[in-house]
Amino acid sequence: MATELHETIFMAKQERHKNLFLNYKNLNIFPVELLKDEGLQFLERLYMKRNSLTTLPDNLAQKLPNLIELYLHSNNIVIIPEAIGNLARLQSLDLSNNALQLLCPEIGRLRSLRHLRLSNNQLKCLPPEIGDLHDLETLDVSMNQLMSLPDRLHRCLSLQNLTVDHNLLSHVPRHLCWLHRLNQLSMAANRLTFLPLDLGRSRELQFVFVDNNVDLKGLPSYLYNKVIGCSGCGVSSHSLEGDLGEVLGEALSEALVGLPAEVKVVASETDNVVPLEELAMRNLHRIYHHRPTDLNLLPPITLPKSLLDLLQFPLGHCHRCSQAMFTTIYPKLFPLRDTALAGVHRRTTVSFVAYCCSSHCLRTFDLQG
Repeated sequence: MATELHETIFMAKQERHKNLFLNYKNLNIFPVELLKDEGLQFLERLYMKRNSLTTLPDNLAQKLPNLIELYLHSNNIVIIPEAIGNLARLQSLDLSNNALQLLCPEIGRLRSLRHLRLSNNQLKCLPPEIGDLHDLETLDVSMNQLMSLPDRLHRCLSLQNLTVDHNLLSHVPRHLCWLHRLNQLSMAANRLTFLPLDLGRSRELQFVFVDNNVDLKGLPSYLYNKVIGCSGCGVSSHSLEGDLGEVLGEALSEALVGLPAEVKVVASETDNVVPLEELAMRNLHRIYHHRPTDLNLLPPITLPKSLLDLLQFPLGHCHRCSQAMFTTIYPKLFPLRDTALAGVHRRTTVSFVAYCCSSHCLRTFDLQG
């Protein structure tokens, strides 16, 4: 096997191969032949799937500077070196089925990266720097131990496919709703109890899968005309407390479990006056909306960082008229079993929830309109 490996790499160097296949070679360490002398300056694609590698060399980028695709699926890699960030031309990186417990911040320096696959590892968090991957189109972090997603993920403006199945997510940052190129979002088998109000507002987002989140009982009404997966959702039961259940009814109360902390008022059809705090936030938003996006510079008003963030990324937009909302919502429930989708989604008890900005929008909202 060693002789065969040596000959394969020697031939690749001699003939300046762009592709090198080293899958299924029982490799425990990275082949030193790849790193000798000037390395393989012409190599663009390296396939090393199903070996037993535990790490990568620090001088990988120096010896293989023109790598475009690196496939390391099904090894035993525990850590990747900080020098990974020096692979300036890398567009596709597959580290699925390894033993990664940590992803170094230098991953954010791979500015050409378009596809990043990290499924079936032991990751508990993602570095904020992943938001620096502005050309990233595919991100797969399924089958890890993630409890949250970085807020800066919304800066991956090219992201089209995000897969986060089989993790420990309890919530989804509302910032993800600003990923306007996102076409498919899969978050099946997590611990979600609530979805962002604006999820599905983007026309580009067509496929949303949240199957087997047993505590998830409400879907934003924007998802009604999308391709959704919600089998196994809403099958758990909550013991309701407080006045919310008395005022809005048990079904709506359960659908609103996990509401963001920013929500101060859950209003009803009889609440004709919008709270003053909400009106003030809407007026501030109008001011900022027509100015440059750097809210720290304009205007000379001192506001807490949390409020500035809320102005830049509102809680949601009215499902009836698109008015930005910040602290007050007017929810309206549409049990899925009472909609035209009942025959498609049978093993679920979820409801669609329309989040409106006023009692007027609440009364006039039509799910199928």
